[in-house]
Amino acid sequence: MARIETTDLHIPGAWELFPRIFDDDRGIFLEAFSAPELEAAIGIDFHVAQANLSVSSEGALRGLHFADVPVGQAKVVSAVTGTVLDVIVDIRTGSPTFGDHVAVTLDSVRRNSVYVAEGLAHGFLALEPACAVSYLVSSPYTPGAEHGISPFDETIGVDWPAMALDGTVLDYVLSEKDREAPSLAELESAGALPRWEDCRTYLPGGRG
Repeated sequence: MARIETTDLHIPGAWELFPRIFDDDRGIFLEAFSAPELEAAIGIDFHVAQANLSVSSEGALRGLHFADVPVGQAKVVSAVTGTVLDVIVDIRTGSPTFGDHVAVTLDSVRRNSVYVAEGLAHGFLALEPACAVSYLVSSPYTPGAEHGISPFDETIGVDWPAMALDGTVLDYVLSEKDREAPSLAELESAGALPRWEDCRTYLPGGRG
């Protein structure tokens, strides 16, 4: 029996991943990550170059972030504790889903994750206090190759929740860099976005 179930998230290169969870009187056990299982499920040989962890206060909004391609940075993102709304945006010029976004709730009960391919933008909003989020990434952080897009860009149209899980009104907390990030249109006009033909290399079947 497969130890990972997947859901295709409409945008090429984005999947939601569900681990098989074993539970008994002691608690639970699961494989938090398995490269062979992931490759069998989505056809991508994902190598972990760096593991990151963020702990975010309620209302913290991180993103939308992306890296230059090449080299790019694919990610497997999971909520270790708490609940976040995770958002993936297709910013690859020439892509059939350019400008589209998908939103997935990640939580520490279902232990689901998202796979985010090279060339996609990614961000999340913490819906509870002390949300710990794990990122397994395919390439290390490279200053100068990491960029941001305004999470409130109206052309992307992310419907960020206004309420936390406990029903209180969220006060969004952003870094100055994320708050002042340019729009998708500005980056496209400047030729600063990844290109679909370059990103195809990292998708199933693209190496041929």
